[in-house]
Amino acid sequence: MSSTESDKSSKKEMSFLGHLEELRWCLIKSAAAIVIGMLIAFPFSGYFIDVLTLPSDRLANAPKMVFLKPAGMLMVRMGVSIAAGIIVAFPVVFYQIWRFVSPALIATEKKVIWPVIIFSTFCFLLGISFAYFVMLPFILPFLYALGTETIEPTINITEYIGFAVQIIIVAGLIFELPVASYLLTYLGLLEPKFLRKYRRYAIIIIFMIAAFITPPDPGSQVLMAVPLLLLYEISIGISYAAYKRRQKREKFA
Repeated sequence: MSSTESDKSSKKEMSFLGHLEELRWCLIKSAAAIVIGMLIAFPFSGYFIDVLTLPSDRLANAPKMVFLKPAGMLMVRMGVSIAAGIIVAFPVVFYQIWRFVSPALIATEKKVIWPVIIFSTFCFLLGISFAYFVMLPFILPFLYALGTETIEPTINITEYIGFAVQIIIVAGLIFELPVASYLLTYLGLLEPKFLRKYRRYAIIIIFMIAAFITPPDPGSQVLMAVPLLLLYEISIGISYAAYKRRQKREKFA
């Protein structure tokens, strides 16, 4: 191998290693943000648990909640603190993801970062609010009603909190669909005609996702699927707007 080829190979290798190093630091900073958020949230974990159990407590004949192990409540408080840490650190994590991909972007593409972070945070909080104020109050009565006259529900707080947090976090992530649509279209990786062309397949996938993350009753699945369908239609409109903006940018570049 010639000296020139060796230098080129070395540069490529250093570039690849530098890329991995940047990824490592992005992951470390994201994890650190979540840990810091968790530590801040832990002293308030009792309040968060009360908030999460409120949709159940408000129901008529609400079941009694218990913990079954000596360290049960400690694990519940840790789990709630981790979930709160993820929510608090979400803008930081999103920013770190953007920083990792930003070297491949041009200057005009980098300018959209802060509007996108604000919009993505809004969508995430909107999804969390939908899960807490709409989904949980709808799903819980159905699940509790499955008991019989001789079998009444006494809920393990560990199972309840895990169930509630899962629905809340998943709903928050699903509500990021318009953000993903905007970014992918703005970066030239997606076009609105693709979303329109495969709408029928998207409907099937949406109902499959709704069936997977909700209890096995039609009401809960429809309750989850309807906003997902609306989000998909909104994403088509957002993708169209981003596509027009990208065309305009490329025209005057």
